[in-house]
Amino acid sequence: MAAISGLCPSSSSSSNLMRNQHSSSSLSKTQLPSVVSYQHHRIEETLKAGFSSVCCNTWNAKTTSILTHSVAREVPANVSKSTTTIDDELAGKSKSKKGLEMDPQALWERYTEWLYQHKELGLYLDVSRVGFTEEFVKEMEPRFLKAFKAMEELEKGAIANPDEGRMVGHYWLRNPKLSPNSFLRLQIENTLESICAFADEVVGGKIKPPSSSAGRFTQILSIGIGGSALGPQFVAEALAPDNPPLKIRFIDNTDPAGIDHQIAQLGPELASTLVIVVSKSGGTPETRNGLLEVQKAFREAGLNFAKQGVAITQENSLLDNTARIEGWLARFPMFDWVGGRTSEMSAGIDIKEMLAGASLMDKANRTNVNNPAALLALCWHWASNGVGSKDMVVLPYKDSLLLFSRYLQQLVMESLGKEFDLDGNRVNQGLTVYGNKGSTDQHAYIQQLREGVHNFFVTFIEVLRDRPPGHDWELEPGVTCGDYLFGMLQGTRSALYSNGRESITVSVQEVTPRSVGALIALYERAVGIYASLVNINAYHQPAGKKAAGEVLALQKRVLAVLNEASCKDPIEPLSLDEVADRCHASEDIEMIYKIIAHMAANDRAVIAEGNCGSPRSIKVFLGECNVEDLYD
Repeated sequence: MAAISGLCPSSSSSSNLMRNQHSSSSLSKTQLPSVVSYQHHRIEETLKAGFSSVCCNTWNAKTTSILTHSVAREVPANVSKSTTTIDDELAGKSKSKKGLEMDPQALWERYTEWLYQHKELGLYLDVSRVGFTEEFVKEMEPRFLKAFKAMEELEKGAIANPDEGRMVGHYWLRNPKLSPNSFLRLQIENTLESICAFADEVVGGKIKPPSSSAGRFTQILSIGIGGSALGPQFVAEALAPDNPPLKIRFIDNTDPAGIDHQIAQLGPELASTLVIVVSKSGGTPETRNGLLEVQKAFREAGLNFAKQGVAITQENSLLDNTARIEGWLARFPMFDWVGGRTSEMSAGIDIKEMLAGASLMDKANRTNVNNPAALLALCWHWASNGVGSKDMVVLPYKDSLLLFSRYLQQLVMESLGKEFDLDGNRVNQGLTVYGNKGSTDQHAYIQQLREGVHNFFVTFIEVLRDRPPGHDWELEPGVTCGDYLFGMLQGTRSALYSNGRESITVSVQEVTPRSVGALIALYERAVGIYASLVNINAYHQPAGKKAAGEVLALQKRVLAVLNEASCKDPIEPLSLDEVADRCHASEDIEMIYKIIAHMAANDRAVIAEGNCGSPRSIKVFLGECNVEDLYD
């Protein structure tokens, strides 16, 4: 994927890192190493394709350095104190923080000076309603320089995840030419081509299910969790056409009722369903459970699962080996140097266009001038004091982008939620993300955002085009349905700011594969930069996914104890204390109670005496004796 060159000239050699460039004055700006951070792979798809690079940005530039310029001033007396005194008291906040600018003319100047535009992508970033000051930007410059250097080393293949001895190379997927060697480059390019060819053959009917009267695949069932589900769900919701050639469903949890619902919804179309199983490690319990449940449904329907199954996983993982031995329809690799954050293979979506959009944004985010991801990271640090003191509320004003807030929630919180920094200090870092959609938010929690506790900053996601050309009409003279949505967004932004609530606005021309790819790449990189600013490893993921293991291991011991008592003649109902004692787990008696209550609710244990509302009163046994288990 050839990179498209940047179309907007930078101002001067000592460039402005994040400022607009339409002023006629000369630019004497210190550079703020921009986006340097290595965007978290959060879009590395199940498909594994790469985003190449290209960019065209424009910033306005004043004579003052971007590191020294600020329009923020003391807040007027009639403005709520919440944005000044309270914020200044929060831990880690720079002493240079001032009140928010409220003068309309000054705000307009600040808006035009700081507005970022990527012409080719049709993307704008407005940070004028965040009150960072010139002093703050100066203070942050050394951290950005460090982040910029770190990014350079990462792109050369430096080990970025020392716990696992792995490189972090999702940006190579966007531009294979950045790969540290020709082998990786060829592997990336071949994988992308094989994925696209497979998708084309499925949609075109060349690859078809063996037992379907439809003669082609009509449904996709994607099984995955976390990044292996949120990314595909977001992309499918945002980009799938109104009548896609294949409709897509997701199993993204180990909830039996949820799994049953998805399978029931498929009905007879199970025979024409392409099942995509996504798990980097190949051993994620929730994904394995979903797979086993679906395979059971296939057996009961007399279908051959292998002829309709696709595995997307790391080579030689348990899932990969299972798919190879059983002869699944296809297998695609997830590389060990890319985190398994997202994956997507939705029919009807132009994958290469999405990669091209991300590639363009990547190019913009690699430069040390006019860098949108660096600007986002700067705003996050300012707004949250660099310690996560405020939440980020994400409000996309477009129904198709509803899941973007959930996607960002996982991207940001899993990347930045860390107990220790790179120096081993306990810091308990993080940035809480939540959101709904506009203008639904008007009827949900905007009231609290405007007048309640001031513990947040807002990110508005705006889509400029309401409908395809030629499809709009006026509900009343001069006003369309989309005008109301626009008015809600702008009105909310203004109302929040007038009460001292800061906000960022990201605008795209329309929702397309290219703009979605750009949004993902923008936030991936911003997360990496912010992590560098606060000195944490965004790619380190402690073993938090094993929580269920200890509980299930205890449950097996409880079952063994209850089975032994149930096989006696007469049956020996046991109290909780007796079960805990025989399990040698008296300290876990509360968990044992919860295990027994769950088993009883599912007819796998019998409460002989008492009731679960009074735990100490119960005596329990199994409904039947499993003799074989006595000798295991």
